[in-house]
Amino acid sequence: MTTGTLFGIGVGPGDPELIPVKSVRVLAEVDKVFTAASTRNDYSLAVDIVRSYIPEKTPVETLAFPMSNDQNVKEEAWKKHAVTIADYLEKGMNAAFLTLGDPLTYSTYGYILRFLNACAQDIKIRTIPGITSYQAAAAATNRPLVEGDESLLVLSGVQGGNRLKTTDPKPDNVVFMKAYRNIHGICEALDDAGLIEGSIGISHCSRAEEKVHTDVCSLAEAEPNYWTLIIANRNRANAESDST
Repeated sequence: MTTGTLFGIGVGPGDPELIPVKSVRVLAEVDKVFTAASTRNDYSLAVDIVRSYIPEKTPVETLAFPMSNDQNVKEEAWKKHAVTIADYLEKGMNAAFLTLGDPLTYSTYGYILRFLNACAQDIKIRTIPGITSYQAAAAATNRPLVEGDESLLVLSGVQGGNRLKTTDPKPDNVVFMKAYRNIHGICEALDDAGLIEGSIGISHCSRAEEKVHTDVCSLAEAEPNYWTLIIANRNRANAESDST
């Protein structure tokens, strides 16, 4: 029996126009669209972003994922949903799995992919890359991420700045994604690494409510916003200082 194909689609950072042309075509052709949402609600920003590209006749199934620190709870959900998707594909139907940004960068899709490879090795999977939020944020601020032989470290801010603190040597440029509940720790780590002066914060990147924060540490006083990231560039800060 011929199985269907799963397409992992990164819908980009928020602007519906920042989605690959290939993904738009695939969304018009698949039999079903899967998307992720928290168990606390059934809202999917990813679906909202690409709503106009999904035919009205195409069913959209929301898979609930727990926002838990318990690894066993999370893995149980990943496995359960991987089986759900595999069962559908084994009927010979094609499906897409939506994720924000790029599907292989801090994405739920990456965990689903792992379990699909383990439980359904016969199915076909095609991953379509997407624009990450930090690429869009760099573009929005006309700020190069890396130049010459510089290094770039991309981190999750979920655990604050701990990973940066233990990184040696320190990178030239840093991106903190999901930097919304641990601003104090992130600022402390950036300061220790000599990167705080060259840092900016961006929330709701590429959306109508997009905001750039030139004083990153002021984010600690604002209401936590999940769609927040921080970019820090050591040499950019030095160049700006030298030109003044």
